[in-house]
Amino acid sequence: MKPRLLRASRAIAVAQAPVVLTQGRRVRRATPRLPEAAPPWNGELAGPNPLRLLVLGDSTAAGVGAPTQREALPGHLSRTLTARTGRGIHWRAVGKNGATARDIVERFLDDALAEPADLLFLTIGANDAMQMRGASTFARDIRQILNAFDGRNPEAFTLVSSLPVFGRFALLPEPLRTSLYRHSLALEAAERAVVAARGNAVMSNDPPPYADDFWADDLFHPGPSGYRDWAEWAVDEAWDRGLGDAVR
Repeated sequence: MKPRLLRASRAIAVAQAPVVLTQGRRVRRATPRLPEAAPPWNGELAGPNPLRLLVLGDSTAAGVGAPTQREALPGHLSRTLTARTGRGIHWRAVGKNGATARDIVERFLDDALAEPADLLFLTIGANDAMQMRGASTFARDIRQILNAFDGRNPEAFTLVSSLPVFGRFALLPEPLRTSLYRHSLALEAAERAVVAARGNAVMSNDPPPYADDFWADDLFHPGPSGYRDWAEWAVDEAWDRGLGDAVR
């Protein structure tokens, strides 16, 4: 999208509010509310020199769409990293369905930092986009999260996920779909600037098209196969951009 459209994403959404808000309410009523993954939210894979992985964020860190965290993002990331490195993994997930970046700062950061980590996978921003939060305040929160993590784990590496590609979400009607997608790109651009200024972090680029079996029953969150595809792609895409050197 053109930069001027991204800068005006909230203003455009306000202008479309009568339609967009009505569509949003209809989608929420029609969409099943899936639970977070069952505990435990930590685990390990046997192997030498274990890598300590922290998955932090919103519903996708909480494993919504999968029965357990082993079938969600933490489990699939762990298996993908172990296959790549030959190292063991101690993994842990911290997050909440519906969380924004501000929620992470205010409610979940202390828990996330309670144990040391070698690798942070940060997945946040979808709810910030849906709440039409400002790009500058979103970037401020991301910076605060990364600064706090680095302060506790100065030798660690961070992999930040790109935001969901709302333009590919078939359950979202127009103009809601484009409105969310436009604003998510504005937030993502601000987040990329924060990540790019750091020497120990990388942010994913856009993922490949979502497969037919990517989705959970709500057609909004990944299911187990979607989390598997996401984890494998995220590690592969970031491997030669600094991740591989950081975790070998």
